[in-house]
Amino acid sequence: MRHGSVDYFDATGKPLPPDAVPLNATGQLQADAAGALFAERGVRFDAVVASGLPRTLQTAERALAAAGQRLVPQIEPAWQEIRGGRLADLAEDQIEHAFLGAFRAQQDVEAHRFLGGESIGELLDRVLPPWLAWCERSDWRCLLLVLHGGVNRALLSHALCGQRAFFGRLEQNPACINVLDVDGPDSIVVRAVNLAPTQWLHELERLTTMEKLLAEYRRRDAATPSLTERAGAATAGPR
Repeated sequence: MRHGSVDYFDATGKPLPPDAVPLNATGQLQADAAGALFAERGVRFDAVVASGLPRTLQTAERALAAAGQRLVPQIEPAWQEIRGGRLADLAEDQIEHAFLGAFRAQQDVEAHRFLGGESIGELLDRVLPPWLAWCERSDWRCLLLVLHGGVNRALLSHALCGQRAFFGRLEQNPACINVLDVDGPDSIVVRAVNLAPTQWLHELERLTTMEKLLAEYRRRDAATPSLTERAGAATAGPR
């Protein structure tokens, strides 16, 4: 899964610390809906792993509660979201590329940096080893990972290719579910991607998650007198 919806800006338009943002009301409902689906279909987990950031832990806890399962999520810090840089360090003409470039790149994908911070290559370096380790383990039959959009893309891309890769154009809606059959790191079948229990057909979607965030950033920036004042101390790493 990806975590449920969160707010990366407060009511005044100030960016919030991305490592601390909680689920918003919509995100709570999305996590509950995912858990209700697990319960309805009789899905029982042997273990649950979250990145440790509040939004993944809250999503895991709410989904488990709605599914009627009492498991304590394990924490894998290496699966925290791709780390952005400081918005204040980006020139205005760099903003759109910083938000969208890493997820649209067709060449030299691993060199692209997310919001001027961590590169796709650096993301793959840290998220793939624990993924391969879990794929090799034989102590689980059904495992729930509650992670992030960028991290999920990295894991799904590896599963689809059988090797290191990153398909940035795989969308990951808030609280979406991906279904994989794993029989070792070299034998993975991707059964479903981006299932959204509150919006099965994505009929309300016209923008990607990052396009929405960019639009929100620009809209709120336009309502404030200074980009530097608003973003000065903030770092960005939303997904």
